[in-house]
Amino acid sequence: MYTYQDYLEAAQALRERIDPFVPDCLLILGTGVGALAERVEGAVVVPYGEVPHQRVSTNKSHAGNFVFGRLGGRNVMVMQGRLHIYEGYTAEEVAFPVRVARLLGCGDLIVTNAAGAVNYNYRVGDIMLISDQIRLFDPDPLIGPNIEAFGGRWCDMSDVYTEGHRQAARRVASALGMQLREGVYFYFTGPQFETPAEIRAARILGADAIGMSTVPEVIAAAHCGYRILGFSLLTNMAAGMVKRAYVPGEVTETAERVKERFCNLVTGCLEALDKGPQTEAGGM
Repeated sequence: MYTYQDYLEAAQALRERIDPFVPDCLLILGTGVGALAERVEGAVVVPYGEVPHQRVSTNKSHAGNFVFGRLGGRNVMVMQGRLHIYEGYTAEEVAFPVRVARLLGCGDLIVTNAAGAVNYNYRVGDIMLISDQIRLFDPDPLIGPNIEAFGGRWCDMSDVYTEGHRQAARRVASALGMQLREGVYFYFTGPQFETPAEIRAARILGADAIGMSTVPEVIAAAHCGYRILGFSLLTNMAAGMVKRAYVPGEVTETAERVKERFCNLVTGCLEALDKGPQTEAGGM
């Protein structure tokens, strides 16, 4: 279990690398969409391994860097690649950077992922605005002793994906002439892909897309007061929806094909989001 001191030490190490720069928005880039980090102006790159207590990414498609700089008119902290529970990390380890970023000054979170489509009306290459999420029995970063400096013991999840931010995303997509899906993200830990029976169950429970990330980070972000916006890039149809098995490389190939419009959407949202009042974690 991390202590509050661990988070402070990580934040201080990063602050020494970027001072006087103060980020106000954290971007978490999922599988295949790390190209957005290349658009950051005046970038300062800090590998995960150089930050105290920060775990490193073992997934080859995740670069494993913090990137600080300007994007869409905002001071951003970008996670170029993320951690996953399927790598052997705990939910607390996966969510660690979210809390560190809060200490650095981030009040907004834009989280992205590559996901499988569960809704039969969706197509490969669509982008889904996440309206809500489902996790059932998977690990939770809030289990264990609560750190009051980040938030109270009981965390409200009734409006986890901030409605005002979703409204801004809809406006940006419309201005770009993009069709933007909107739906519920269902979390599985992986690393195995889901069975057709699991996909049918997820659909019955209300899922529109499924994936192996995002939810641990979002739970921690909701706990410490972020305003949250989430996008899923639908890179494949989930198991049983098409008469073929998953094709290796399908996720990254789809992401490469649509990365330009995906990056334009996220950059446009950065420009359009209402920053709101900037507060520190836990009111410190």
